[in-house]
Amino acid sequence: MTALAAVVALPVPGNRFAMRKQHAHLSDEALVALVARGDEAALGELYDRVSRVAYGLALRVLRDERHAEDAVQEAFLQVWRNAASFRAERAKASTWILTLVHRRAVDLVRREERRQADPLTEQTPVGTASELTDEAAWLRFERERVQHALRQLPDVQREALELAYYGGFSQSELAERLGVPLGTIKSRMFAGLARLRELLDDTNQEGSWKPQLTS
Repeated sequence: MTALAAVVALPVPGNRFAMRKQHAHLSDEALVALVARGDEAALGELYDRVSRVAYGLALRVLRDERHAEDAVQEAFLQVWRNAASFRAERAKASTWILTLVHRRAVDLVRREERRQADPLTEQTPVGTASELTDEAAWLRFERERVQHALRQLPDVQREALELAYYGGFSQSELAERLGVPLGTIKSRMFAGLARLRELLDDTNQEGSWKPQLTS
């Protein structure tokens, strides 16, 4: 994705509702086209239109409210990143979005099934001990990398993401806890996730994170 300045710069609250009002008359397909140009307000309008149905779909697949919220959130991040690939002649925009939600929900189900089918037990063969040690080292490496990327986000975006993913708060709970509109929470999370993905993917830039070697 190109530079995310238009996303990272949060809209002024007074202008947000005016921007959304301008989008209210547009079709879903037109909104996707605007999202492809980096229009965050268009993404918010799409979310308001589709998220309720999307959440219901994810919940039927996953049978878990938190996982359903995660599936919807990650699917809309895909919408943000891949809007340019949408083709209106193939499907309605809402159908495309719900397809992304369903795929993400199914992926989460399969991941959980794999986890349950291959538990770590006391009978783990001795020969795999080094593999488990390597896996633990890799997980520690990944945690440090994510934490480093989080520290580079604006404070309001980092706060929203950490409270949601580490604190277990829903978007509605975050809005109440932080005393800001729900739309502002959505905006911060979309922008923060997009920037976080860019930071984690961009390993070749100068100044990218390097593991700290300690004795």
